Amino acid sequence: MAQQPLKIVKSSENQMPCNIEAEQAVIGSILVSNEIFDEITPILDSQKFYDPIHVKIFKTIENLISKGLLANPITLKNHFENNEGLKELGGQEYLIQITKFSTSTKQAIDYANIVQEMHLRRELIKISQFLSHEATNNSETTSSGEEIIQNAEKSLFDLAERGHFNQSFMKFESALKQTIDMAKIAYQNEEGIVGVPTGLTDLDSRLGGLHKQDLIIIAGRPSMGKTALATNIAFHAAKNIEKKEKKSTVAFFSLEMSSEQLSTRILSEQSRIRSNDIRRGKVSEQEFEKFIETSKNIFELPLYIDETPAISIAAISNRARRIKRLFGLELIVVDYIQLMKSSGKKEYNRVQEVSEITQGLKALAKELDVPVLALSQLSRAVEQRGDDKKPQLSDLRESGSIEQDADVVMFVFREAYYLQNKEPTAGSIEHAEWQQKMEEISHLAEIIIGKQRHGPTGNVKVEFEAMYTKFKDLENK
Repeated sequence: MAQQPLKIVKSSENQMPCNIEAEQAVIGSILVSNEIFDEITPILDSQKFYDPIHVKIFKTIENLISKGLLANPITLKNHFENNEGLKELGGQEYLIQITKFSTSTKQAIDYANIVQEMHLRRELIKISQFLSHEATNNSETTSSGEEIIQNAEKSLFDLAERGHFNQSFMKFESALKQTIDMAKIAYQNEEGIVGVPTGLTDLDSRLGGLHKQDLIIIAGRPSMGKTALATNIAFHAAKNIEKKEKKSTVAFFSLEMSSEQLSTRILSEQSRIRSNDIRRGKVSEQEFEKFIETSKNIFELPLYIDETPAISIAAISNRARRIKRLFGLELIVVDYIQLMKSSGKKEYNRVQEVSEITQGLKALAKELDVPVLALSQLSRAVEQRGDDKKPQLSDLRESGSIEQDADVVMFVFREAYYLQNKEPTAGSIEHAEWQQKMEEISHLAEIIIGKQRHGPTGNVKVEFEAMYTKFKDLENK
């Protein structure tokens, strides 16, 4: 029986970008030497091949090798006996002939990169076609120009990160591998911290750090220190990045305070000079020199501050994606939820708007694989209770969606804040008792973990230095 010639499909001007010869070289090389498969898989998966029969062949190779079996033209034969697509190319003879394209490991990797490049170009064409369709669609249900831009940027980010702009499924074995890797990191870490450290020992012990893909809420009434705690955590996370010399950053979206106010807080905390004194210039020459020296030490801190007021969840998402793409990303901080705006649909009430925002923040945490730390106000119900002002989950403003979407909910509580408003008449016995109580608790704060999806709830006592807006571990526990 005469040997059928190898059918080679070449790219043409009317086709989507592809390089069939490179695909044949990659598959042929693996069929000759299965060891090459491990070198190729970080670059390619089956969906990145253009020819449908190559997609099926690569899937079969992947399945055989994952079971510890040999993948060659003979072992593949039974899987393709009735495959019409392969018959058109010459049947089993095609599997044998394609091995003539086999090459060295290095060249196979080069060919794999070509296949990946063609895949990216095809995906870019799909995105541009989708954009063209959306931009020319004038129906009432069409997205706005801004939404089209945001969707396009998300698609491009997904393509840059994962090589496919609508990939959504993950095999269980991949998820299991991620869990094992996480457990290994925790085991090897003396503190047992898997996530981003907060800088507070007892809090890290309870949480294990701030975990990737988690939405963490810090809530409290005004003047409790929410922003101070978030700033402390952001600073510590950035210092940790710097210490480990990682290519990453912390993104801080400050909707209430300006970047100058935030940097003043950080400088005050680090130099131990009151922020109020810094603002008014009430510092000595020695303090000013210390202030300048401290600023030099933290000048290159990998912390990005966005002070856009009333920013939307879509804008935060796009800016965070851009930061991750350009600089890497370890943590996102948002101060605070109630100052954000949703998509602006007229029929939305405030509860629905907050629901859209918290769902968006949780989705962003999962998409970018980073923890998102968001601040939230509490309702006035706290103030209306009797002596016990400790916040509860039900005190969250528009609480339903926040409590539901969050993986962790923490409350900042300082008893001294409420006690100082109950000062009795000076000189009385009650005043002496009040003064003694104030001295005992003025520097204390509690971080109440009201919800934790991965672990226990409970209270963590910390020290709060109001003059420097700094939370730290209690020295005498």
